[in-house]
Amino acid sequence: MEARNRTEVSEFLLLGLSDGPGLQLLLCGVFLSMYLVTILGNLLIILAISSDSHLHTPMYFFLSNLSFVDICFISTTIPKMLVNIQAESKNISYIGCLVQACFFTIFLGMDDFLLTVMAYDRYVAICQPLHYAFIMNPRFCGFLVLMSWFIILWVALLHILLIMRLTFCMGTEIPHFFCELAQIIKVACSDTLANKIFLYVATVLLGVFPLTGILFSYYRIISSLVRMASAKGKYKAFSTCGSHLTVVSLFYGTGLGVYLSSALTHSSQRSLIASVIMYTMVTPMLNPFIYSLRNKDVKGALRGLFGRAASCP
Repeated sequence: MEARNRTEVSEFLLLGLSDGPGLQLLLCGVFLSMYLVTILGNLLIILAISSDSHLHTPMYFFLSNLSFVDICFISTTIPKMLVNIQAESKNISYIGCLVQACFFTIFLGMDDFLLTVMAYDRYVAICQPLHYAFIMNPRFCGFLVLMSWFIILWVALLHILLIMRLTFCMGTEIPHFFCELAQIIKVACSDTLANKIFLYVATVLLGVFPLTGILFSYYRIISSLVRMASAKGKYKAFSTCGSHLTVVSLFYGTGLGVYLSSALTHSSQRSLIASVIMYTMVTPMLNPFIYSLRNKDVKGALRGLFGRAASCP
């Protein structure tokens, strides 16, 4: 097929998950339900934290930011997929594809950064409790979040600028249900060496380094707990980390498994299904449940929120 200049390519084709109309309808219903549950769950977490002054602490400040990012993360991909299923269309415009890839990268990176910052917050709370209020002051917490946004915005922008230099063939098909950077690079008709190098470097800087920081934080936390004499104190201290550890395991277990394997092999239907179910939908949906079911403070704030809502005329 003859390569054409990118300015002549007005749209791409997203192959999606299945061509069967019956299965498409089932997927639409399931994913719409999961999307609504995700939006509602994370909105409740944000409202509960903002309405309860007892939760105006660094840990819950970061949690509310994580819930906001999860809402944006899932909203970047799922609505377009649902629209395509209903319209029986696989098209996405060239600009729309770049915008989707940009926002997906931003919110994915912010999830990563926020989980790292939350691990550092737990490290300071457990290992340096006397200095916690001084170190994790509101200004420093805001600085950490703003710096995370600043870094990931520049990384995403550089990715998109590099992609805009590529050329694509007319009728290019993306073997995915959304525009993801690695998949766009694979289907380009021009040299992608610079894109691949930057993608690998960004993956190491924004994936491996934050994960290393999380593991180091928990290494210090566990070392501190081992030296703690009180068994009750150990349990209380570590219980504050249980939810975060569960979310970290879910995030990296699904994300790195799917995307590192797809980088080495050609995408298959199985990897696409694993991506949408476990990575882009299940993880954001489960986060509010993980943080609320085992957290007395959040459950109390939710009860208060529902109580105030029920008492309103």
